[in-house]
Amino acid sequence: MSDSDRHADDDADTDASPNGDSGAGDTFGVGIHVTEADLQFVVHVPSDIDSGWTDPEEFQRLVEEAVWERLDRERTLRAIAAETPDGETVTLGRVTLRPDGTVVDADLAATGGA
Repeated sequence: MSDSDRHADDDADTDASPNGDSGAGDTFGVGIHVTEADLQFVVHVPSDIDSGWTDPEEFQRLVEEAVWERLDRERTLRAIAAETPDGETVTLGRVTLRPDGTVVDADLAATGGA
């Protein structure tokens, strides 16, 4: 199983100011999508994302890094693979980041929630 596939989705809410104020940061929803072949790390991107984010691959990498710094990656992925049917997405929570990579807040749970 591969957990390194990343996908962006424009449906998440954000706590960031739409005027581009990066002080509050942008809130990204995160989850794991289960397919028959693998596990995919999913990042829900706010529609009014701060203009300081210029590289989608970079912010997705930073979000993923912030998640795995806070959750036990192996244990989380094993539990999801064992308990989640194909086609389902398990929500891990939200991570709020500034464009400089600073984590402002993280509300994560290993098996969903937040």
